[in-house]
Amino acid sequence: MKYTTLNFDHLALLTIDMQNDFLKGQSQEAYETTRIIPQLVELIDNFRKLKKPIVHMVRIYFKDGSNADLCRRENLEMGGKMLLPDADGCQLVMDLLPKKNIRLRTELLLKGGVQNVSPNEVIIYKPRWGAFYHTALKKYLDKIKVNSLIITGCVFPNCPRATIYEASERDFKIGIVPEVLSGIYEKGIEEMKAIEVNIYSARNLINEMERHAIGK
Repeated sequence: MKYTTLNFDHLALLTIDMQNDFLKGQSQEAYETTRIIPQLVELIDNFRKLKKPIVHMVRIYFKDGSNADLCRRENLEMGGKMLLPDADGCQLVMDLLPKKNIRLRTELLLKGGVQNVSPNEVIIYKPRWGAFYHTALKKYLDKIKVNSLIITGCVFPNCPRATIYEASERDFKIGIVPEVLSGIYEKGIEEMKAIEVNIYSARNLINEMERHAIGK
């Protein structure tokens, strides 16, 4: 077996920045993010059915921009309303959640805490592009014995791409599903193949997970 082959016994799903502000018609619209929701819901449902871990990574910005990336700080200082704590735009897309009334516990998350939303599903705050940078993610994944990740979400050239490289640097086995990565492009897929990221269609990944579960 290749070192980079996913281990389905120790697999988790990571969603990146799937928050309302990035949906079509919203303040930070990333149009393709709305498009990927149905396929991502199907994938999440399969992980839940098989009792596999799910981690939702989110961004939260203070109104004064003091915790934001330098490239976004001026916008917030000038009154921009992006991913503000407790605002509806900051919340995770409702369709992705196990219950409709779940809201981010922003005080807990901003302190580096892990918000549990179901027995195998959590939310973690990330202060920059990559999901591992100054976050509780690595410690959490080690605790639940995950060594393989499916990375999904918004928007590939920024946070998912940074997260993939951070995961690779930490020796995680990595898979992506282009249908559930907004902003993905062919050169990006080729770049991922060059570092032996596993490329799946949503249906092929679900079938592979179900075959593995039956064969155990």
